[in-house]
Amino acid sequence: QVQLVESGGRLVQAGHSLTLSCVVSGRTFSSSPMGWFRQAPGKEREFVATISWSSSITYYTDSVKGRFTIARDNARNTLYLHMFSLKPEDTAVYYCAARSSPEYGATSRADEYDYWGQGTQVTVSS
Repeated sequence: QVQLVESGGRLVQAGHSLTLSCVVSGRTFSSSPMGWFRQAPGKEREFVATISWSSSITYYTDSVKGRFTIARDNARNTLYLHMFSLKPEDTAVYYCAARSSPEYGATSRADEYDYWGQGTQVTVSS
């Protein structure tokens, strides 16, 4: 059974930093792109960041560029999201996702991911 389990979400003050982790079990996605998405209350799920299997390609949504960094450790089957200078508008449930088929690049499209975690809550207070 494939599982993606996020952790690291919590309540933090604006301007602070936080790192989210996503541990994969049941199979490896070391040859596939992975990504982070988020969903704020009353809003649709949105793309945050994606990374290719080799970590050579990364994409970010404009609102987090320069503040968030996506990383992966294929040996540990773990995906990370390092978040700096957090803002109240970053408050959301954050989900990690993995594409099933091997691919060289990265993708921001949610419909191109096959496996999803259950999410971890990040709350940023002003």
